[in-house]
Amino acid sequence: MKTIHRTLVVIDPLQSEAQILERAKSIADLTQSHLHLLTCNKKSDLSSHLLDMQEALIDQGFSVSAQQAWNGNPHKTIIAVQQEQGCSLVIKQHQPDNPLTKSFLSPDDWALLRYCPCPILIVKAAVSWTGGVILAAVDVGSSDIEHRILQTGIVSHGFDLTQLTGGSLHLVSACPSPTQSAADPMYQLRESIQSYYREQCQAFQDEFNIDEQHIHIEEGSAELLIPQLAHRLKAAITVIGSVARTGVAGALYGNTSEMILDSVESDVLVLKANDVITHLEELTAPPLRSASLNTQAHTWPYNHPVRISN
Repeated sequence: MKTIHRTLVVIDPLQSEAQILERAKSIADLTQSHLHLLTCNKKSDLSSHLLDMQEALIDQGFSVSAQQAWNGNPHKTIIAVQQEQGCSLVIKQHQPDNPLTKSFLSPDDWALLRYCPCPILIVKAAVSWTGGVILAAVDVGSSDIEHRILQTGIVSHGFDLTQLTGGSLHLVSACPSPTQSAADPMYQLRESIQSYYREQCQAFQDEFNIDEQHIHIEEGSAELLIPQLAHRLKAAITVIGSVARTGVAGALYGNTSEMILDSVESDVLVLKANDVITHLEELTAPPLRSASLNTQAHTWPYNHPVRISN
């Protein structure tokens, strides 16, 4: 997370900006990153309110630029500006969707999770991050190298967030139920499954100094277990990975991250594996770069002093 140099902050004029700006300032304190404020709006004039926000943040010592843009719909606009500005994190406030429309439409938050090629922080909770629980959700049952790299990134980002918040890092991994017909004998016994998953978590415990009591390996599906545990622990932030499944597979099965998004009560940081990021950059960049982006921007010089945390 400390490698983030530019952060895209999506400002929704229909929602209060106090909560998302508080999160953006916390991230900027941790990463020393430049904040780029974006309002997705068809109107051609740059909102004076957006400029007021920019000036207020600059007065507080942050490096900030602001932009109003439109590229057909909100998620395409966000991705276009993210690519254009070279932002390595997007912060967006969650807007609850109508459950009746989800079977027929892909809500913008879902589409953003699927197609945006960088980490996304979805702001949901109004509670303070200070001293809170950071819940890192990992799948330690996969031996795929790219998948393991993603899991390490999830725990590493969670650890960075504990340094920011003064909170505590918890690890959760959902394990399968034992199946007598499983080809691998390990998956036939509950004890052997639990033992294997704990063994796989040991490296994370050693590297990030996680207490044994903060390791949660429970039987069940991740999309049910993670929100339940986040609620039980009163988590401030839940860090998860996404495979960014698209097309028919995404429509039929959804992504675990999308299913968790509406259920979990905390803020959610969603990360992607490197191969997925590369694929999404190839998928989204060409048409977005060639599209006509209706935009106005007011930027502050990038060498403006950035606020330094005490």
